[in-house]
Amino acid sequence: MNSRQLFEQIQQKQSFLCIGLDSDINKIPQHLRNQQNALFQFNRQIIDATAKYCISYKPNLAFYEACGSDGLRQLAMTVEYLKSGYPEIFLIADAKRCDIGNTSKMYAQAFFENMKFDAITLSPYMGEDTASPFFSFADKWIILLALTSNASSSDFQIMKTENGKMIYEEVIERAKNWGNEDNTMFVAGATKAEMLAAIRKIIPQHFLLIPGIGMQGGNLADVVKYGMNDICGLIVNSSRAIIYAGGGKNFATEAAAAAKTLQCEMKKLLAEHIS
Repeated sequence: MNSRQLFEQIQQKQSFLCIGLDSDINKIPQHLRNQQNALFQFNRQIIDATAKYCISYKPNLAFYEACGSDGLRQLAMTVEYLKSGYPEIFLIADAKRCDIGNTSKMYAQAFFENMKFDAITLSPYMGEDTASPFFSFADKWIILLALTSNASSSDFQIMKTENGKMIYEEVIERAKNWGNEDNTMFVAGATKAEMLAAIRKIIPQHFLLIPGIGMQGGNLADVVKYGMNDICGLIVNSSRAIIYAGGGKNFATEAAAAAKTLQCEMKKLLAEHIS
């Protein structure tokens, strides 16, 4: 799926919503916890209820790895369920991997060949040679951390280098040439929406993965104002505010309502900003 095809999905669904499947065994509804494959059962119902409102899902690996091999097995079940039932969905592994070349090659094989994700989040701070093995896979996307939404991101990311640029700007400026607009995205947090304007000066046509909407307090209208381009160029993630919108037996219905609310807002913003 290239950037134009991704935009076609956005146009068809009138949505640029990504739903984070941060499925915590301690937070899913009580009636599911003692069932076999509880994480998968939770994910399956969330997916069936919300798929019409989103273009992407983003499982965070930590929530599955925390449950050991059984958690990873249920993650694989979730991926297979999406690939078989919702093949149009853009599937992101929120793994934040990167290491020396031979190790990155194994990570890339694990996520792209074996688990069949469409994209993976990477930390770029070890440099180009740690990311390059991921680019050897056709029709896959690399999503590089640039300006994140967590509170202490300012510890390093907005420090100025000797040429006056902030570290996150240097990361984007250099890493944009590792791939291209059809295989490389950058993470930019919704809680720093005004800074998206500076990012767009560096990468006007790349897609951005935007976390921080919902529980972290990011504002969708501001994200669009400063970050949208002529093919939308945004994938906006919401995790807890959707998947934990309800905690009882109607959890999937309440998740669907939360997703629909965001999708309706996105539809309106798309109409206002893209002719």
